[in-house]
Amino acid sequence: MLDNNLKDKTIVLCVCAGIAAYKSVEVLRLLQKQGARVRVIMTQGVKEFIGSLTFQVLSGNPVFTTLFDKGEDSSIRHIEWAEEADLVVIAPATANIIGKIANGIADDALSTFMLAVKCPVVVCPSMNTYMYENRAVQRNIDILEGDGFTIVEPGTGELACGVTGAGRFPEPRFVVDRIINCLSPKDLLGKKVLITAGPTREAIDPVRYISNHSSGKMGYAIAKIAEFRGADVTLISGPVHVESPLNVTIIPVLSALEMRDAFLSGLDDTDIAIKVAAVADYRAKQTADHKIKKNDDQMIIELEKNPDILKEAGMKKKHQFLVGFAAETRDLVENARKKLDAKNLDMIVGNLVGDPSSGFGTESNTVTLFYRDGKKESLESMDKEQVAHVLLDRIMARIRER
Repeated sequence: MLDNNLKDKTIVLCVCAGIAAYKSVEVLRLLQKQGARVRVIMTQGVKEFIGSLTFQVLSGNPVFTTLFDKGEDSSIRHIEWAEEADLVVIAPATANIIGKIANGIADDALSTFMLAVKCPVVVCPSMNTYMYENRAVQRNIDILEGDGFTIVEPGTGELACGVTGAGRFPEPRFVVDRIINCLSPKDLLGKKVLITAGPTREAIDPVRYISNHSSGKMGYAIAKIAEFRGADVTLISGPVHVESPLNVTIIPVLSALEMRDAFLSGLDDTDIAIKVAAVADYRAKQTADHKIKKNDDQMIIELEKNPDILKEAGMKKKHQFLVGFAAETRDLVENARKKLDAKNLDMIVGNLVGDPSSGFGTESNTVTLFYRDGKKESLESMDKEQVAHVLLDRIMARIRER
């Protein structure tokens, strides 16, 4: 099983002088939380914003600030650290260091170190908007991208200098997300993956609707991990409160009919389709134009059946791999196998809802994978991103067997 954390990886965090330098401390903390070993290189100017002792204490390693540091092997540290690094992240990256690296200048510890680096590099530009938009800076960023560096686009908003625009340091969690992406094997590169997630809402009147307890977390986890692994991902999502994965095309929908149209429209160009969404089976036959007022009588709502999206998708092309989900309260094996056969699926992921470690709204899931050839595989309880990794592993294994 592929893992998405950074356990036992050596990450060199390069910090440049800027007001955003204090956010690098949070990047360091998040990397360590993922199990990474972090080393820190600081430019001399960073000391005007934050002391090297902070990074030294938190990282548990000496901080490299100058080629002529006093200490053990300081004169060749830039070479050793470059050889041992699994990834380098420059956060924040100033216009100065971007220009130096783009043009091969080595006049301090950080720029000299970068000339020796052979591992992936993530660059997080952070500066005044006018500086960021300067043609020379943009040209240098283009050079770095052309050299294979990963550029994390800065955020937009009010900067410390009072200007509003692009140039804000990205949220630390986004920086770590891109680091994980860089270190993830790209076994889905060239694959187009279509995923549905969340619930649908079927309107009764402008105030009320029919829906379910789906949180969307499982579908969003699959989209995130598929993007990590190189896929071109489209996520069709019902209304949820889940952070959107980066670099994923998201199509928001409300009703089952909207999800059907979006899903079938995107299916032709898809290699792998994973329908995780909990789609309402029925909708109100008539939707009131105004709020239905309460009275003393019973309210009867006539329902009509929604189209079976997964069954329609079962008329797939030979090269496509179609996966469904079955959330059940009982008779999981029987119900999942019936659904797999009836809808012409290649695989179905079944789970029993109601358990605290599985199902709607939980951070973990306990699932059983059912295959078209009659085999099944029960997985232990694990967090939903780990489930996503296993699921994609099994999908790719089956595709390779074809």
